[in-house]
Amino acid sequence: MSGYVVWFDTLNRGDVARVGGKNASLGEMIGMLASKGIAVPMGFATTADAYWSFIDANRLRERIAAEIGKWSLGKIPLADAGRTIRNMILEGDWPKEVAAEIVSAYAGLSEKAGASALSVAVRSSATAEDLPDASFAGQQETFLNISGEAALLTACRRCYASLFTDRAISYRQAKNFDHMKVALSIGVQQMVRSDTGGSGVMFSIDTETGFDKIVLINAAWGLGENVVQGAVDPDEYQVFKPLLGDVSLSPIIEKRCGAKEKKMVFGTGAEPTRNVPTSKAERASVVLADAEILSLARWAATIEQHYGCPMDMEWAKDGESGKIYIVQARPETVQARRRVADFKTYAIRNKGRLLTKGLSIGDAVVGGRTCLIESAADIDKFVDGSILVTATTDPDWVPVMKRAAAIITDHGGRTSHAAIVSRELGVAAIVGTGNATHVLHSDQELTVSCAEGDEGFVYDGIADVDVKSVDISDLPATKTEVMLNLANPAAAFRWWRLPVGGIGLARMEFVITNAIRVHPMALVHFDHLKDEAAKAEIASLTAGYADKREYFVDRLARGLSRLAAAVYPKPAIVRMSDFKTNEYAGLLGGAEFEPKEENPMIGFRGASRYYSPRYREGFALECQAIRRLRSEMGFKNVVVMIPFCRSVAEAKNVLAVMAENGLERGADGLQ
Repeated sequence: MSGYVVWFDTLNRGDVARVGGKNASLGEMIGMLASKGIAVPMGFATTADAYWSFIDANRLRERIAAEIGKWSLGKIPLADAGRTIRNMILEGDWPKEVAAEIVSAYAGLSEKAGASALSVAVRSSATAEDLPDASFAGQQETFLNISGEAALLTACRRCYASLFTDRAISYRQAKNFDHMKVALSIGVQQMVRSDTGGSGVMFSIDTETGFDKIVLINAAWGLGENVVQGAVDPDEYQVFKPLLGDVSLSPIIEKRCGAKEKKMVFGTGAEPTRNVPTSKAERASVVLADAEILSLARWAATIEQHYGCPMDMEWAKDGESGKIYIVQARPETVQARRRVADFKTYAIRNKGRLLTKGLSIGDAVVGGRTCLIESAADIDKFVDGSILVTATTDPDWVPVMKRAAAIITDHGGRTSHAAIVSRELGVAAIVGTGNATHVLHSDQELTVSCAEGDEGFVYDGIADVDVKSVDISDLPATKTEVMLNLANPAAAFRWWRLPVGGIGLARMEFVITNAIRVHPMALVHFDHLKDEAAKAEIASLTAGYADKREYFVDRLARGLSRLAAAVYPKPAIVRMSDFKTNEYAGLLGGAEFEPKEENPMIGFRGASRYYSPRYREGFALECQAIRRLRSEMGFKNVVVMIPFCRSVAEAKNVLAVMAENGLERGADGLQ
């Protein structure tokens, strides 16, 4: 072959100028990381020379430059310039030698896969793409389930045209890239049958706080475009990297089942892909098993180590073979550019009632008026400086997102288009609310808060906000080591950069109240509960857990693990539950197990509960969660504190009950 087509396995990351960042990275992984178990689907790339050959054969250089020039001088709108250029390319003819090489390579790829006309993914890869200071996220098109020579050549031509979408033109202009010096390479890659499996996106860093010790994975059923576009609310998994080296451990510190209301599957003919509703079973179950989550996280850590920087990756699971593949990898661009010494804290006062909530993107608090836009066709109605409310965004929305004070969407996860672009623009966003376009309306005053942890909250009215900024690099060393008091696992990663000696107090009851909500004894004795309403709500919360007690152990261990991870390997002192009887009675099902006390402050609380027949079985669940946290997940930095211990005899009773449940003082380093 001449210089128009190259196989992935001959490329490396030094070939960006020839085949773009995306394709160079695929070649790098096949060549350097296959030996480490990382699977990448085989394929080939067209080169920059192929692109320029197409442009020159159709005499398009001067015509494209002329349209860009007219737009730059303000003579025509961007939309007109972009449309004209795209039509020029779509009407162009393939140079015979370029088309012949693409068709020949496709035939070879089909033969290797044992298919007559292999189904392939056709991905755009610009030569000014995936650079550390420019992400070009979602700028050019990808076409999935393309089969046959004619369909492949059409998809390739459409990739070329996508180099001149309005968003791509404006982004290059903003980043000072010469439009006539950026070429487009096309990656043609064997399709992974994720239409019958699942797919998603992962980062080797926490996308909101820059915490560099976790892998964040989003997953949904079907092809991955819905996750990337933010059209579904995906599963979210978080894995703690420092403990991945020990295969006996399972350091999955977050596992949230998303709604996943639809999935993209293979179509036929003119419609190669289509969306269909997911089943109730699919919505209620997570896409990946624990072993698959851990395997993907290890791949992410390996890829990050190889590239020497945090990475943004796309993965796909073949539903027929069960195998998982990495289909893209690029440097993460937002946290990499962030000034790590800057530390801002926000205090919100006089906030109104909660209107809706979702996943927080960024860590700012913004007040303002809303502008609700339901369709991309109405983008021109957006009022600059207002809070954009919409169902979901795609790259066509970027010009509006740049002018928004904040963004709220119905759909999407942390790796959706809305989240990625908001992060890059430094705009606070709350994604995946599920109902923002139903409960909010235009010209409404509200406050968007992304400063309270993983969850973002939308409050009625404009709250008072105090912002403090600290340069951590200027903090003096203290003679006495300082430890944090933390309770909220969702906000734990915000504090990871602070120079502290660990966590001095983590309150277990905060996790029980917010992440579990059920009295542990109501889970132990679920079948005998008299309160039918509480029983129904508990059944709903614990759906997916065959044993109701496992719900408590699992949720408590994962909640506490985020706190332990934030300071690992420094100590995290976890206080066992210290609810008062009236507080315990307020948990679901709790009223049936709690005595009425005149003064709960000095009554049946702390150590006295743990060995009492009234709560001993509940305390056993707390102990099992701590044992799992230390022994199965690997957080040996967790230290246990027993509250409200009135006597030496009481201490001995508690230690005996703990030992019965696998927590023996001194054993396995337990303090």
